[in-house]
Formats: sequence, structure tokens, C-alpha cells
Amino acid sequence: MRSLIKVLVISSMILLVGFTIVSNETSATIEPVNIAKATTVNNDESVVRTSIVNYIDKGSMLASWYGPRFHGKTTANGEVYNQMAFTAASTTLRFGTLLKVTNLRNNKSVIVRVNDRGPYISGRKLDLSKAAAQLLGMTLKGVIKVKVEQLSLKGVNFPVINLN
Repeated sequence: MRSLIKVLVISSMILLVGFTIVSNETSATIEPVNIAKATTVNNDESVVRTSIVNYIDKGSMLASWYGPRFHGKTTANGEVYNQMAFTAASTTLRFGTLLKVTNLRNNKSVIVRVNDRGPYISGRKLDLSKAAAQLLGMTLKGVIKVKVEQLSLKGVNFPVINLN
């Protein structure tokens, strides 16, 4: 019964908010938009949408990634860690916080959800899952400087939902 309620809540949030694909040359990300405010631009027939997402700049910081050694183990918030999910660990941000993380060298971005605590190595502020690290192109380097922005929805207060 709980899983049915979760499916209904998530489905209704998607129907109410709507989604669109925002892309650059290298990757595509899904970003919620306000469908009611979509307008068409005639010169190139693309659609311009007014986003209901606020990006709160958290600054630049060092990020690392973690994966195989922790895969399948319990995270700090009680979830089972999946190295191929788009998640992150932070010592200061609340569980459930959504972050847009951008590699400053290649401008690739990914949206992750904070579900764990770490890193515990001096100077590092964020630990990314293996999937997020691969999308950012940082798996070989291991530690990179990233730009971090926190996502929040304008005028909407969604509760944190555990999908496990």
C-alpha cells in the first residue's frame, strides 16, 4: 500500500510540474518547467519555457567520487547505496537536497540528490556517486573542482520522498 501511495504522489507531482529536456552539445538534463508559461519563438521554432526552478549558488569546491567499495551498503540516511544512481554525500547539506554539479573544465553538469555523509578528507566538500562522476568525466582524475548550485522549486514545498 505504501508503494502505491508513493507512485501516486510522484505521478501527481510530475503531472503538476511537467518536465522538459535542456541540452547543450555534450549532455542532456531533465529540468522541471512551468508548462503554462511556455511560449514559441518564431525565428528557429524552438520553445522557450519559463522555469520554476531556482538555482542557489553554493560556490566552487573540490569534489571526489566513491563507488565500488560502498555499493550495496547502507548510507547515512538509511538507503542502500547504488553507485549507478545520481547521488552525493555532503557533511553539511540536508538529506534530499538536489544539487546541480558542473565540472568547471568541460562544463558538463549533472543533478544529484544528497543521501549520504562525507567526504571526510580535508579540502573536499562533496562525494559523488560513480554514475555522476562518469557523466562529469571525472572518474580517471578522481578529484576535480566543481560549481555547485542547489535546486529549489519556486513557490512549491515538496516533501522529501524516499524512493527505496
